[in-house]
Amino acid sequence: MKRTMSRSIIALILAVAFLLGLGFLCYKYVCDSPMWASQTFNAYISSGKGLACAGTIYDRNGTVLAKSENGERVYNEDLSVRLATLHSVGDYSYNIATALQTTHRAELAGHNRIFGYGLPSSLGFSGDMTLTVDSVVCAKVYDAFGGRNGACFVYNYKTGEVLCMVSTPSYDPQNVPEEVPEGAYLNNAISSTYAPGSIFKIITTVAAIEYLPDWENITLNCDGEEDFGGDDVTCLEHHGEMDIYEAFARSCNIAFADLAAQVGAENMQKTAEKLGITESFNICSVNTAKGVYDVKNATLNELAWSGIGQHTDMTNPAQMAILCGAVASEGSAKLPTYIEGVSPKGNAELMSKETADIMAEIMRYTVRDYYGDSMFEGLTVGAKTGTAEVGEGKAPNGWIVGYSEDEDCPLAFAVVVEEGDYGFYSAGPIARIAMTECAKSLRGE
Repeated sequence: MKRTMSRSIIALILAVAFLLGLGFLCYKYVCDSPMWASQTFNAYISSGKGLACAGTIYDRNGTVLAKSENGERVYNEDLSVRLATLHSVGDYSYNIATALQTTHRAELAGHNRIFGYGLPSSLGFSGDMTLTVDSVVCAKVYDAFGGRNGACFVYNYKTGEVLCMVSTPSYDPQNVPEEVPEGAYLNNAISSTYAPGSIFKIITTVAAIEYLPDWENITLNCDGEEDFGGDDVTCLEHHGEMDIYEAFARSCNIAFADLAAQVGAENMQKTAEKLGITESFNICSVNTAKGVYDVKNATLNELAWSGIGQHTDMTNPAQMAILCGAVASEGSAKLPTYIEGVSPKGNAELMSKETADIMAEIMRYTVRDYYGDSMFEGLTVGAKTGTAEVGEGKAPNGWIVGYSEDEDCPLAFAVVVEEGDYGFYSAGPIARIAMTECAKSLRGE
């Protein structure tokens, strides 16, 4: 009797386990079938046949970016638009991980969670999808790069919508060259990291605000060079005595090397990690590249250089735009999305409201009193430029990051130009075009 009872219990457990497993399989089939259907082992999709009759891709204004005609995939007629939106739209290949035609290929090709690819067209299924980017803005920004490599990322930090995402080098998806330019498969705005140079002074300033109790009354002095741990840190000018506001606006290396040393390696590391520099942010199922900040075993000289964005520091453009969005919105910004209907993956809670408000004052002071508001005509902008040494005989990378605090144009941005030298002169004009044109797009001008 006991043996029969034991066998019955075992059989019941096995039956329950089977039913649970079957239920889980059905759940995964329904929820993840588009992902399975879009894998490279699916010959229908990977051969390009799936896109030959795929839905139309539009930009935020209803402009057609890609569509299917007579069994062929056709892209926008304007070459600059095609080049500028390549990393958002994609081509026939799986090589551009951020592209809609990679991440949502199954949906575009007409995949249904229940019927797979067998749903009759008469049932009205539409594979059409819309991007949040403005293709005209992207084209103008792409042209502004003038053949130089880099990235531009502009998004609405209140809604998460990306209005401009441009990466160069690029290539024409309508006429894919036999030899694709090196690096063209990579979306530099999301998937690349660069030495940040002086834009990293945002992180050092936040660290000073949070860990130096008397930061407002600190006097910083620059004589052009200063010894830190037996080696000099140098600055381009002799700035003399300054407070943090002036040191930030003048981008004084000595001042920020000194601040990093005062804050200390442990607190600098904590701040960089808290601000998301060493983390990935999820943007439409694609993770941003992780930045680098590591001073756990740094010498005093290495710590000093890290505070001005050198040493081993690396940052990602989208990551820096998110950080600037948090500065502009009391420490918390929406995470970006560039596909309409795909909700942002929450908020980036990066700093306290008190710290964000102070940082916003400092960045706004920098534009108003040093760069000049004419740089971003019609917008109220806070920003920071950067010039990052990269070595190997190459010219420095040029950066500018920031935000607009206008109620009708809550935009955060990051622009980097590879070997652009001074950020103000290389990345600045591109940011001006990107921000003013994105503002027009939001305002319906």
